[in-house]
Amino acid sequence: QLVDYGWFGVLAKPMFWLMEQFFRITKNYGIAIILLTIVVRILLFYPSLKSATAMEEMKALQPQMNALREKYKKDPQKLNQEIMKLYKEHKVNPLGGCLPMLLQLPFFVALYNVLSVSIELRQASFIPIWIKDLSVHDPFYILPILMGVSMVYTMKMTSTSIDPQQQKIMMYMNIAFIFLFAWLPAGLLLYITLSNVLSIVQQLYVRKLLAK
Repeated sequence: QLVDYGWFGVLAKPMFWLMEQFFRITKNYGIAIILLTIVVRILLFYPSLKSATAMEEMKALQPQMNALREKYKKDPQKLNQEIMKLYKEHKVNPLGGCLPMLLQLPFFVALYNVLSVSIELRQASFIPIWIKDLSVHDPFYILPILMGVSMVYTMKMTSTSIDPQQQKIMMYMNIAFIFLFAWLPAGLLLYITLSNVLSIVQQLYVRKLLAK
């Protein structure tokens, strides 16, 4: 009862319970985290699918939107009207990618809190020759690098900007995250990295679906 799971404790407590059940079966908290992450992603599959679809639709409209910006760069009011008209013609909701992500946020924060404060992860081994303690940072920095690569790949897949300067800034930010997250507990990085990989798989699935 002393453990504080933060604002989303109502979600965090069942997640912790589920992680404990997976541990009882696998006897490994690393595998339990992997299974828990997969379950959370399955529960959030529909809203994340809607978000990924909206991003792909927005990306497809970028050439036309850039042409409109160039054509009406001296008339902002007309530009806004034409962009809204373009959205209406293609039945694209500009907020379609944001709203489903907001619905997912409480689940991700709750899971993050579970992995942050769980005493059970202290000195809990995942792969003995690699991660001997899930509550401290990855000693070989493999997870931070994998996380950074997955973030860069996700950015390249979902970015709708054609401005080279903006893309360069986003690239530098993702590289900076590798160093910022390098000292996070390995259990957290395992969750973040796997979640990124599953997002990439889902995005590729959406692309294939839209191509058909």
